[in-house]
Amino acid sequence: MSPVDLSHTIEQGMITYRGLPAPLICDYLSREASRRLYAEGTEFHIGRIDMVANTGTYLDSPFHRFAHGKDLSELPLTSLAGLHGTLVRCDGRKITRECFDGLEVAGRAVLIHTGSDRHWRTDNYFEEHPFLTEEAALFLKQSRVKLVGIDSYNIDDTRGKARPAHSILLGSEIPIVEHMTCLEQVPETGFQFFAVPPKVKAFGTFPVRCFAILEGGKNS
Repeated sequence: MSPVDLSHTIEQGMITYRGLPAPLICDYLSREASRRLYAEGTEFHIGRIDMVANTGTYLDSPFHRFAHGKDLSELPLTSLAGLHGTLVRCDGRKITRECFDGLEVAGRAVLIHTGSDRHWRTDNYFEEHPFLTEEAALFLKQSRVKLVGIDSYNIDDTRGKARPAHSILLGSEIPIVEHMTCLEQVPETGFQFFAVPPKVKAFGTFPVRCFAILEGGKNS
């Protein structure tokens, strides 16, 4: 069973979210410098990365939005790994309640494929991005989904200051994964989804290497 990688690569100087700094990736201990610490012919590299939490493909926990919400260390693995998934293919900017009509979403990871990831690392990625409407977020909450992911700049409309999708989903302890990619390789059903961040206390967001495993072992 070959997993389908649904994450962007984190690279030096990459801008994920407009206004937030790019990651700085460098050596803490270079291979050359390490040679004096070990036996002849033995060397190691220890890297260092300085980045904000919202870098690359990342997962939001309730703590990202709510001071008393569960942080990354408190999320149960059952909410992040081995989730049965449903893929929703949406055209247009507004992802409405009607996009989910007739789909099985209860107890599942719901991944929203908009195709916006084709603009990754361009100015177009930040402009007119697809987003989940408040009505759609309420429907997913009421349907008791496990997790919601999207291949867009933000699951909310960033033209205003309100963030109803974040508030509704994270307020119901439904994690959010943003900036996904390659969802065109995932079928509408018949897959399991994984998005497990490091177990960091008092942290609400962190990059993930999220992926799908197709049930039956065949990728489409």
